[in-house]
Amino acid sequence: MNVPLGGIWLWLPLLLTWLTPEVSSSWWYMRATGGSSRVMCDNVPGLVSRQRQLCHRHPDVMRAIGLGVAEWTAECQHQFRQHRWNCNTLDRDHSLFGRVLLRSSRESAFVYAISSAGVVFAITRACSQGELKSCSCDPKKKGSAKDSKGTFDWGGCSDNIDYGIKFARAFVDAKERKGKDARALMNLHNNRAGRKAVKRFLKQECKCHGVSGSCTLRTCWLAMADFRKTGDYLWRKYNGAIQVVMNQDGTGFTVANKRFKKPTKNDLVYFENSPDYCIRDREAGSLGTAGRVCNLTSRGMDSCEVMCCGRGYDTSHVTRMTKCECKFHWCCAVRCQDCVEALDVHTCKAPKNADWTTPT
Repeated sequence: MNVPLGGIWLWLPLLLTWLTPEVSSSWWYMRATGGSSRVMCDNVPGLVSRQRQLCHRHPDVMRAIGLGVAEWTAECQHQFRQHRWNCNTLDRDHSLFGRVLLRSSRESAFVYAISSAGVVFAITRACSQGELKSCSCDPKKKGSAKDSKGTFDWGGCSDNIDYGIKFARAFVDAKERKGKDARALMNLHNNRAGRKAVKRFLKQECKCHGVSGSCTLRTCWLAMADFRKTGDYLWRKYNGAIQVVMNQDGTGFTVANKRFKKPTKNDLVYFENSPDYCIRDREAGSLGTAGRVCNLTSRGMDSCEVMCCGRGYDTSHVTRMTKCECKFHWCCAVRCQDCVEALDVHTCKAPKNADWTTPT
């Protein structure tokens, strides 16, 4: 099921380039256009009319999204670090992850979910930090409330995650809602699962007041957990992702294998089986595993047998400088010595034909 690439990963790299002042070319572009959000938003290709409207009205939110790209891309790469496809980005490709997202695979499902979650996280954090004109702390967290420990007062700055979810749904889903095909429904489902994952890890934090910390009065607020918790949760959902097919009326999904349960709103869904990512394949968007470091003693996905796809591996002897014999000195420093460590590094052999494959 090959479909035109759409959604967040088509326009996000360009949005990042134009909204992040650390990129020298984007700084020049912003200066050349006078910082006009209208000129900037009108020149990002791939946006539908609703997305352009939101971009015009909320350039500060667009900037917050752009600044969050590196964070959730790094989380994706952390989760896939021991797999053949390691969420590698393609610097020269306008869609960031390249053609791998053309396939309606489990990897696409994860990428859409983690990116949608990342948009929610970035917007909500910017709200709490006072960086956005359209939102601030959660306005509903006022007055007194009760929990298992008793009564407390809402105070501090509760993360306004409802605003983050609302804006992310309106902006990220806008392109998919214009489509009525199976891939659009798949993307919408996984986008929603990503948004729900962030809210799942909201936690209540409190500060005690009273004589000698007696906690006669508590002030509490709601805060998002570290994004790693969301990444770990979505990784578990990736491993349990459910293969589906469209139902007869084209309005939803049914499981491809009747032995499996029907997916819930929290599950990730996909249509197509993944390629093996063993070799460099332009059509599949696979960079292959040639040159990847593997673990000779592992029996998991990072093992040399699995990572190298049975092609074998090369071993090189390397030395590296490490800190050793660290001691604590009063007060308050830790001093270490520099030690030279010798180790073997195993890397996957390349296939006999190392060029891009061209399916016939």
